[in-house]
Amino acid sequence: MPNLKDLKNRIASVKSTRKITKAMQMVAAAKLRRAQEAAEMARPYTERFNHVMGKLAASVGDSESAPPLLRGTGSDDTHLLVVMTAERGLCGGFNANIAKLARAEIEKLKAAGKNVKIVTVGKKGRDALKRDFSDLFIDHVDLSGVRNVGYADAQAVAQGVLDRFDEGEFDVAKIFFSRFENVVSQIPTMQQVIPADVGETEAEDDGAFYDFEPDEDAILRELLPRGVATAIFSGLLENGASEQGARMSAMDNATRNAGEMIDKLTIEYNRSRQAVITNELIEIISGAEAL
Repeated sequence: MPNLKDLKNRIASVKSTRKITKAMQMVAAAKLRRAQEAAEMARPYTERFNHVMGKLAASVGDSESAPPLLRGTGSDDTHLLVVMTAERGLCGGFNANIAKLARAEIEKLKAAGKNVKIVTVGKKGRDALKRDFSDLFIDHVDLSGVRNVGYADAQAVAQGVLDRFDEGEFDVAKIFFSRFENVVSQIPTMQQVIPADVGETEAEDDGAFYDFEPDEDAILRELLPRGVATAIFSGLLENGASEQGARMSAMDNATRNAGEMIDKLTIEYNRSRQAVITNELIEIISGAEAL
């Protein structure tokens, strides 16, 4: 039978834990609203930007004059994977699901004989992948000191990717993040950013005709680098909302589980206390009868 003091200490400990998880749930709920608004406000811009890029790319086609960021290097031997996760844990399977998607892509590429290079944004993704793929890491971006991720942070990440592309270090670049759907649903997503993937946008046709000034090549050379930064920024915003939603859900589950554990421990404590009292009464009665 457990000691009454031990049970009392366990109940107090679980109650303290419940207070912490409840507080974290409330903080995540407050942050979620701002993060969700930021992610949803960025989506129309990103979608329209990609639509215009698709129109431009369709008019240029696969000509040799097309910018390298659009037509690529002509090879796909080396792939750069930018894995974007959170700096903190305690958010359910948010980080693990992104890492799982990245791990599956890495293994697929390696099985096909491709070279893989990894850049991580957020230490949780680095921690999840470094055990098996530490030899593939080439850079890490630490955003732990950034309170609110802005476009400048995404631009810095994008510039590092673009510099490596200009130096011929890779042929294809993909980013990994989690797209926010709702509090209980975040979808791990992989998106190719170099060469620009405009296949779906090309298929769209709104019936409008565009006349570009200057010509399409000049506009694409200016906008394609910005498109990489825009995709990364959108991914970071989606990650921010997904992280808070996952943390809110995880802390809500933890709070409810702590409540259930407190109820069970309280019942066990009362039963043990009743057993102790019963034993004491039996001893008193037995002693009285002996006299």
